[in-house]
Amino acid sequence: MAATSLVAAPATAVPAAERTTAAGRVRARRPVLHARLLAVVTAVSCAAHLWLATAGHHGPWLGILMVALAAACVPCTVHIWRHSAGPARGARALHQVTASALVMVAVHAALLLSGMGGGGAGHAHGGAPASSAAANSGAGTEAAAQLLLVIGLELATALLAATLVARLRTARLPS
Repeated sequence: MAATSLVAAPATAVPAAERTTAAGRVRARRPVLHARLLAVVTAVSCAAHLWLATAGHHGPWLGILMVALAAACVPCTVHIWRHSAGPARGARALHQVTASALVMVAVHAALLLSGMGGGGAGHAHGGAPASSAAANSGAGTEAAAQLLLVIGLELATALLAATLVARLRTARLPS
C-alpha cells in the first residue's frame, strides 16, 4: 500500500497570464473595469454637451463649440473602451482626456467666479429694481449649482483618467 503524504505539494508560481477569476476565466492583465468606467463617464460628458448644444440654452456659438468639443472627445472614448483589455498601447488618449477635463474645470470655474453662471457679479445690474434682483437670485443659485455639478463631473473624469495612467504605468514596471 502506498503511503499518502499529509503535507501538501509545494505550490508552483502561476504566471500572471494564467491567473483565473472565480468563474474560471483568464484574468485580464490590465484594469478593464477602470478603463470601461472612464469611457462611460467620458461618453456621458459627450452626450451632455450634445444635448446642451441642441437644446439651445447657450446660443449658437457656444452650441457649435460644444458640438466640436464632443466630437473631439469621441475618438478618445472609443479608444479607451476598445483597448481596455488589450496590450498596453500608450496612454495618449488617457492624457488627452485628463487634460481636457482639467481645462473644462478651469473654464467652468472661471464662469462660476465671473458670475456668468448666474448669481454672481456678471448678473448684478445697477439699474434693476430690488424685486428683480430677488426674483433672479433663485435662478442664479440654480445655475451656480449646475456649474458646480459639471466641475465635479470633470474632476471625477480627470481623476479616473490620471489614476488609470498610474495603474497602467505600475503594471508595466518589471517585477
